[in-house]
Amino acid sequence: AQQGRVREKTYGKQKIYFADQEQLPAASDAELRGLDGEIAALSAKVQALQQSCRQLEAELKDLNSSMTTPEMAKESEQLRKDCVSYAERLERIKSATNHVTPEEKEKVCSEQKLYCKEWRRRKRMATELLDAILEGYPKSKKQFFEEVGIETDEEHNVTLPAAV
Repeated sequence: AQQGRVREKTYGKQKIYFADQEQLPAASDAELRGLDGEIAALSAKVQALQQSCRQLEAELKDLNSSMTTPEMAKESEQLRKDCVSYAERLERIKSATNHVTPEEKEKVCSEQKLYCKEWRRRKRMATELLDAILEGYPKSKKQFFEEVGIETDEEHNVTLPAAV
C-alpha cells in the first residue's frame, strides 16, 4: 500500500485492500465490445446447457419412476393369475343352478318397498303419538321411554333403507 500497488480503505475498524486499477491498462471500446460479445455468447451457451440439463433431469426422473423389466414381468404374471381366477369364478357363477329369476327379484324388491313404507308409516304414527303424550309429561323424553319400556331404532343403530 505504501508503494502504491495496492490501495487501502478504512471502514470503521476494518481496512480493505484492493488492487489499484489506475495502474492497469485501459481497455479500448473495441476490446470492451469484444468482451461484451464474448459474455453474451457464453451466457447463451450457459442457458442452452442449463435447458439441456433440465430436460435430461426430467427424462431421468421419468425413467426412475417407471417400472423395470423384471417388475413389469412380475406385474404381468400377477395380472394373468388374477384373470384366470376371475374367469374360473365367472364360470362357476354361470354354471350355478340357483339363479334368481327377474320375476323373483322384482317380487322381493316390491315386498321390501312395501315393508319399508309400512315401517315409515308406523314410525311416524308412533312418533306423533309419543310427542302428543310428552307435551303434558313432566319428565324428559328419555325418562318417559325408560318408564314405559320403549326402545328406538336409534338405540339399536337401525336405520330405514333409503327409498328406491
